[in-house]
Amino acid sequence: MNFPNRETVEELRRTYPEGTLVELVRMNDDYAPPPGTRGTVLYVDDIGTVHVRWSTGSSLGIAYGEDECRIIKNSK
Repeated sequence: MNFPNRETVEELRRTYPEGTLVELVRMNDDYAPPPGTRGTVLYVDDIGTVHVRWSTGSSLGIAYGEDECRIIKNSK
């Protein structure tokens, strides 16, 4: 896994602020919700993982450089 630098993490925090509605495109995890599942961003941690509360009840994070989501509605 490639960890992002500080500037990239800050950009992720600006792009995915708390409350942003996202839709899962792909996640490399056996326990991932299915593509198309929507959720709400909780926060972005120091290694760039976007933590999401998914509509399925899951709370798996979107790993930087591994997984992908798209913004449905920004909280700003």
